[in-house]
Amino acid sequence: MNASIQYSRPAVIVHWMVAILVLVALPLGYYMTDLSLSPRKLQLISWHKWIGFTVLLLFIPRLFLRLTRPVPAPVDTMPGWQRAVASLTHVVLYVLIIAVPVTGWLMSSAKGFPVVYLGLIPLPDLVGKHEGLGDLLKSAHEVLTSGLLILVGLHIAAALKHHIIDRDETLVRMVPLLKR
Repeated sequence: MNASIQYSRPAVIVHWMVAILVLVALPLGYYMTDLSLSPRKLQLISWHKWIGFTVLLLFIPRLFLRLTRPVPAPVDTMPGWQRAVASLTHVVLYVLIIAVPVTGWLMSSAKGFPVVYLGLIPLPDLVGKHEGLGDLLKSAHEVLTSGLLILVGLHIAAALKHHIIDRDETLVRMVPLLKR
């Protein structure tokens, strides 16, 4: 087994920070959508935007770490098709981790709603106000979010499958507390 190589501590920290933020942003986004307009809904929308922008910010060190630090090879017992699926899933997860917040930011800009990070830092509008474009971006944001939700679920299921059924070291590399 290739279990001797762990993900670096910074990679583990950034992974879990992004994971937690995504796991908060997804249900928050679905929940706030159905609320009627109120100060509470506006606050939740702000939090949702802040989380999305934080995920974008964290993507920078995440990508840097991925490109500059060795990534543990898949365990030797993993079939080739699973390696290919895992690799493709990671690429699509990375794309969605960028695309979901960016389409949300674009949507806010097109709909004329500013994004003020943490209530302190006004972010520039990425496009001018355009209601039709805003509606299109809203649909894109929702579709991409659904895709992210599905892939996150599959990612979690695969990690648990490796740990519980295959009893290999795949999950242990990203969750050091699980060392056997």
